[in-house]
Amino acid sequence: MAPSFRARRLRRSAAAGALAVLVTAGLAATVTAAQAATVFTADFESGSTSGWSKSGGTWSVVADGSQTLRQSNAGSENARDLAGDAGWTDYTVSARVKPLSFGSGGFVGLLARARTSTTFYRLALLPGQAQLQAVNSGSVTVLGTSSRAVTAGTWYAVSLSVTGSTISGSVDGSPVGSGAGAVSAAGRIGVQTAYATAGFDDITVSTGGGGTPSPTGPTGSPTASPTTSPTASPTPSPTATTPPPSSADTLYVAPTGTAGAAGTQASPTTLASAITRVTAGGTIYLRGGTYANAQTITIAPGNNGTSSARKNIAAYPGETPVLNFSAMAEDPANRGLAVNGSFWHISGIVVERAGDNGIFVGGSNNIIERTVTRFNRDTGLQLSRIASDTPNSQWPAGNLILSAESHDNADSDGEDADGFAAKLTVGPGNVFRYAVSHNNIDDGWDLYTKTDTGPIGVVTIEDSLAYDNGTLSNGGQAGNGDRNGYKLGGEDIKVNHIVRRNIAYRNGKHGFTYNSNPGSMTISNNISIDNTQRNFSFDAGTSVFRNNTSCRSGSGTNDRITGDADGSNQFWSGANGSRCAALTGALGWSFASDGRLVVTLGGRPVTP
Repeated sequence: MAPSFRARRLRRSAAAGALAVLVTAGLAATVTAAQAATVFTADFESGSTSGWSKSGGTWSVVADGSQTLRQSNAGSENARDLAGDAGWTDYTVSARVKPLSFGSGGFVGLLARARTSTTFYRLALLPGQAQLQAVNSGSVTVLGTSSRAVTAGTWYAVSLSVTGSTISGSVDGSPVGSGAGAVSAAGRIGVQTAYATAGFDDITVSTGGGGTPSPTGPTGSPTASPTTSPTASPTPSPTATTPPPSSADTLYVAPTGTAGAAGTQASPTTLASAITRVTAGGTIYLRGGTYANAQTITIAPGNNGTSSARKNIAAYPGETPVLNFSAMAEDPANRGLAVNGSFWHISGIVVERAGDNGIFVGGSNNIIERTVTRFNRDTGLQLSRIASDTPNSQWPAGNLILSAESHDNADSDGEDADGFAAKLTVGPGNVFRYAVSHNNIDDGWDLYTKTDTGPIGVVTIEDSLAYDNGTLSNGGQAGNGDRNGYKLGGEDIKVNHIVRRNIAYRNGKHGFTYNSNPGSMTISNNISIDNTQRNFSFDAGTSVFRNNTSCRSGSGTNDRITGDADGSNQFWSGANGSRCAALTGALGWSFASDGRLVVTLGGRPVTP
């Protein structure tokens, strides 16, 4: 069978006389380090896809002006096609990319250094923006973002470069961003879609002075996979113990710090002061201990990092800083940490006992990672607009909540305090991943909408866990809390949220509920066990259900599903199916060292 690309002999450079060799599938190339060369091309004119490794989706070669590679399954969550050599290290992969359709949460991507099917670097085209991303076992870190029109039916020239630890990309010659990545040292190229269809053509791999794709073998072998063993405790404290470096971009904060101090390790400052001083790309390190606060600590609107240089607040390696707001009265104005700026990365801290939300996010494109929000008197971590006059174009968008825990948040009337919420006034692109919400007085997750403010942006909740919501850890119950695991709407407003690979366990009402959201949500690969009423409760809408599992240890209320549900699901209707045999026993969970959530039932791992 003919290869999927035209193998072309590379021209000799008259100046350098560099040797260029032909590349075919499975072979590496040798060129001089100083001489740029094209070492791989694929234009699909032969009509073949030999040498490409497909995973998911429906791939074929079709005519679109010329012969192009097309992925045509709009419902495929992860459609990938990889080529090249696993030992390639430093190179630029370029392609013409034509998005044909975008579904809810959809994107089209070009991949480099694909170590596995879930670990690589990616330049993704999304409606309204392009993103440079590092993907590690499916967990996405955004390295750069560029706002731009991305229109279905238009060809774009996309380029992704990997040189050492530096990752950069461009679309139609305009930079998307540049950042440092450590998820993969070597790997293949690829193309990808998620809930989208697209065409790909004229794919090339070239090298330059920065390095060459290296032959397979020890030099180009991928780095070891991250350990998947659970940490000793679910509390997301940092695992590193090496002290961070000192630099002009580094500030240190301690419980004994003072506002006017220099912010060095010897003379630490306060968090409120450091927030006003840190520069883009800089880091504020919080030493361990309890910080007693009586007022909200605010990152003001306009105090922003950039897509390639975030502002960072991080726990000092090996220590756990606790921001304690117990001096506050219960009041909607008394939040703990208010993140109203954009492009911040906050990691490793505990926020507790605020008079309202523990962490409030009103800005956009922030990462909130390995935080614990507990014992606050409203929702532990909430995304909403900053003020009542904030236009919806400025509602918080593109935020990632990663490997976070929220528990035992309770308001006095027992009706409003959830673990996590993205409700009332949020923009598109907010994602919760590897998060755990438990023992909150109201819901685990709340995506409520109301008529006054209209629909919110699509929210994605994935690879997460909600359990025992509606009952506090001390057994207390109060008020009129809804007590669901995942509450996905309100007031008959359509929003097409994405809810996938999550677990709902013994929550006080429903496991997953549409809550009067009649939209077309994507509900896939979720497990719901022994929730007090229904495991799945969807009384209206056209949501799509795939590969969901509902189990009970005894009798219970039958699930209610309205929408597109095929035979890949197992819902409760009076009896368990075969999938439930292993889903018994005590619940356990922890965060792995790479941030992924590890869940066990009866000591056995559970993978939705």
